[in-house]
Amino acid sequence: MAKGLGHSAILALVVFSISICYSEQLQSSHAQILLRIQRILNFPTVLSSWNSETGFCNTEPTLSLTVVCYEESITQLHIIGKRGTPSLPKNFSIDSFTTTLVKLPSLKVLTLVSIGLWGPLPGKLARLSSLEILNISSNFFLGSIPREISSLTNLQTLILDDNMFSGQLPDGLSSLPALAALSMKKNSLNGSLPDSLGSFTNLRVLVLSHNHFSGEVPDLSSLANLQVLDLEDNSLGPQFPLVGRKVVTLVLRKNKFRSGIPDRVGSYYQLEQLDISFNRFVGPFPPFLFSMPSITYLNIEGNRFTGMLFENFPCGAYLEFADLSANLLTGALPSCLRSDSKSRVVLFSGNCLATGDKSQHPISFCHNEALAVGILPHRRKPKEVSKAFHDLSIIGGIIGGIIGGIVLVGLTFMVVRTSRAKKMVKTPPTRSISENAATGYTSKLLSDARYVTQAMKLGALGLPGYRPFSLEELEEATNNFDTSYFMGEGSHGQMYRGQLKDGSFIAIRCLKMKRNHSTQSFMHHIELISKLRHHHLVSALGHCLECYLDDSSVSRIFLVFEYVPNGTLRNWRIAAAIGVAKGIQFLHTGIVPGVFSNNLKITEVLLDQNLVAKLSSYNLPLLAEDMGKVGIQRSPGAKELSNARIKHQDKFDIYDFGVILLEIIVGRPFNSMNEAGAVKKQLQASITADSAARKSFVDPAVLNAYSDESLKITMEICSRCLVKDPADRPSIEDVLWNLQFAAQIQDAWRGDSQSSDGSPISPFQPPRLQLTVQQNQHSGSNSPFSRTSSRS
Repeated sequence: MAKGLGHSAILALVVFSISICYSEQLQSSHAQILLRIQRILNFPTVLSSWNSETGFCNTEPTLSLTVVCYEESITQLHIIGKRGTPSLPKNFSIDSFTTTLVKLPSLKVLTLVSIGLWGPLPGKLARLSSLEILNISSNFFLGSIPREISSLTNLQTLILDDNMFSGQLPDGLSSLPALAALSMKKNSLNGSLPDSLGSFTNLRVLVLSHNHFSGEVPDLSSLANLQVLDLEDNSLGPQFPLVGRKVVTLVLRKNKFRSGIPDRVGSYYQLEQLDISFNRFVGPFPPFLFSMPSITYLNIEGNRFTGMLFENFPCGAYLEFADLSANLLTGALPSCLRSDSKSRVVLFSGNCLATGDKSQHPISFCHNEALAVGILPHRRKPKEVSKAFHDLSIIGGIIGGIIGGIVLVGLTFMVVRTSRAKKMVKTPPTRSISENAATGYTSKLLSDARYVTQAMKLGALGLPGYRPFSLEELEEATNNFDTSYFMGEGSHGQMYRGQLKDGSFIAIRCLKMKRNHSTQSFMHHIELISKLRHHHLVSALGHCLECYLDDSSVSRIFLVFEYVPNGTLRNWRIAAAIGVAKGIQFLHTGIVPGVFSNNLKITEVLLDQNLVAKLSSYNLPLLAEDMGKVGIQRSPGAKELSNARIKHQDKFDIYDFGVILLEIIVGRPFNSMNEAGAVKKQLQASITADSAARKSFVDPAVLNAYSDESLKITMEICSRCLVKDPADRPSIEDVLWNLQFAAQIQDAWRGDSQSSDGSPISPFQPPRLQLTVQQNQHSGSNSPFSRTSSRS
């Protein structure tokens, strides 16, 4: 342990700092009060020497019992029983005891420790208005801390340790201007810490350990005199607390802090004891902690610190204890920590250090665990410098588009497309994806910038920010991926539903990867996924990577999506086709570079609780068995069109959308592309035929709900989408315009201009009561997000 001034020593110093100057003969009434206290406390052993002949002011003070008098009045009373003293009998009355105690109005120091007091602390204790030190620790007080305590304006030390106090910390304590020491450890206090803690300008000691506090620690940087901050064993976090530079002891052990250690900690030149063990800290370990000028005790055990240690790292002259156990550290143990000196204790098991003993994991373990919590190891090679500049140019282009407008972004888009044509290799980000979701833009910039990523509009969709998930979180959410949580398996991996600790539902896509797929390519694509936020897309919430133990290559990727409850577009048969088109339009033009060849299927168009259509599948090369053929196999003549893929890459989604429209119009799925092609010919024939011919071709649910003219326009745009040559297919803007025009015609036919929710009525939104559902004999690949699923 550290030799420095611990918080217990500081508290003891404060409590006993008031000197005993001299004593005089006590008033007889005050003597009677002490004897009555003895009776109420059931004649405890510590008071066995008291009787009617006792000269209380002249007794020799001991560690267990001290009475101090001044001018015939009692100013200090210390009664300290044995540790573990049981509670007083049931006939004890804390109210009677306090009523008697407050008859000593001159009390400045009151210490009642381990004497079995129990019950709620009476507010009438505040009548002792001269109190400067109050210590009632190690008793059985329960209930909330009375607000009346805040009226003790002379109070300098308040110690309520080791009781059963509950409820929140009273905000009114901020009215104690002289308070220098506040200790409430080992209680059942809960809730968040009040911001008023930052206003105790004279506070030197703050001990709130072993309670149930949660949330952020308020800003304590203005407490210039704070020397001890002990918050051990709560649920505080996630940000490292802000404290003054004079802190001597900082204990954050067993909380939920998960950010990194800020650089400002290096300026805490008086810091002697730092204990941040058993939290969720991630990121590189700052080696300056070893060499801080006053550090004697350092404990970072049980976190997820990464980074490489070197033998030449220096250590502070006073460092006596260092525990680095159970982290993800690699490299060599600093030579200053390998000293055989008996005055220094160093623990370092459970890392991946090159120590040659069995207490360390193989280096692949640390890399795998780092990836699982979203920490990417820094392994950039010199050849990758040019790739980094490539990524920066793309990011700069996006920001420039926000500031300079659509023209500059359009140029950036063309540069990106050209660079992709030249097969330039991209470099992944080296930080957690969740950090890239910038939110510091004005609403005007966000509304004016056509190409700004929707990830910057997180609040608009009511979704949490994108973040890395740990494998433990996902296992807990799915009961270790129990079969009862399994929703189906399609072309893009297995799907599970789950529920997080906060009660929110998620869908998890599990993908098995090949060893030859690099981590860099995964992270680049995951960054893209994190940005795809749109009203008509199923948005990703995060990811988790699982790796092989032998070579750190990724074995499985878990993509976490929002859970969409109302099944697929095929399940409902008639739904918001305009919403589908808007989702495709966003993928093509709402982000730079656009996302194309998405291999769209009707079973991957989902409906949320408001029946808003959302696309749950977009082009993820890591999802495809053969990355070079994503989204093309469904189009006729895909092999012949491979050279035109880049030139007409936006038109493959148009074909898929045409298939979706065709399935909606005829009211049944297609078992193959040949069957879809045959039905397309019937569609083209029915367009030029009369109304009776269309009636024999179109699903009755559609036919009975829509005018012939709006239906004919929809069939025409469907036919154009299914043209064999990609160059002859319409753009997504053209498709969307025609569908919206069909909706206007439908509105006029109905005599209505808007739906009940104020949005334009799609020609594929008939009243739900008119919906006819045929038995689906072939469901294709199942939706990853529907509540029910059937196998192909």
